[in-house]
Amino acid sequence: MAATHSGRPPRVGDSPAVRRTLIGFVLVLGAVLVLAPLIVIFTQAFRLGVPAFAANIAHPDTRHAILLTVLTALVAVPVNTAFGVAAAWAITKFDFRGKRALTVLIEIPFSISPIVAGVAYLFVYGLQGLFGPALQSAEIKVLFALPGIVLASMFVTAPFVARELIPLMQAQGRDLEEAATSLGASGWRTFFSVTLPNIRWALLYGVVLCNARVMGEFGAVSVVSGNIRGQTNTLPLHIELLYHDYNTAGAFAAASILTLLALVTIIAKLALERRGAGRVRRPALASPALAASTEGARP
Repeated sequence: MAATHSGRPPRVGDSPAVRRTLIGFVLVLGAVLVLAPLIVIFTQAFRLGVPAFAANIAHPDTRHAILLTVLTALVAVPVNTAFGVAAAWAITKFDFRGKRALTVLIEIPFSISPIVAGVAYLFVYGLQGLFGPALQSAEIKVLFALPGIVLASMFVTAPFVARELIPLMQAQGRDLEEAATSLGASGWRTFFSVTLPNIRWALLYGVVLCNARVMGEFGAVSVVSGNIRGQTNTLPLHIELLYHDYNTAGAFAAASILTLLALVTIIAKLALERRGAGRVRRPALASPALAASTEGARP
């Protein structure tokens, strides 16, 4: 391809005017769909002043909704992280019967409506459900309590970590793990010294996405929580309840907290993408990790 006078190859397929028009259209659309709602949320939240905003946030029901949302994330995210790592490790590093079925099983929460998942939990753990009578006789409460909220959130967010890790681990192959095993490294030593260093940024990225979905989940949680004010309402459910009570200032104050959590998640996602892009290691360059995995394993 012939170079221009500046030494760079010419651009093909568009002109500067077309590029500026497309970029301007994207910026305007992003401002209307993303920036404008954020401005409205914080404007309405502080419409009555800072004291009113602080009073709405300090309300016991709002504080309980925030704590319940954070507690749900603290339980669901680590469990789904462990599940995602184990599933990705099994699918990409081993050959076994039912491997394709396991991959499809991981994808199921992406293809099922969250509300349908919540109704399914009702048929399993409800009073008239499969395990309902046994749970009632044992005085174990799953639905309309924290366990049901956590279970529904875990189901909805189960694929996030696995789907971030599987493509990367498939691209990396099995050579390093097989070499470490052949040199005497144990399975755990191979994972922590060879596999984990090469997937850590994708793993953190999947954890961030999982956490964002847990905190913002509405459909499945609304079915299994019972919408009990001050007891089983997570932050998204509490926002809807305040809005239906015509407490606009309180609803937008609570929404601003959820928005701040989302912004923190986006910033963490961008930071991980930038660090991960600068630290991606090719398998051929991972010999220090391989050496560490086999250190002391030789006779």
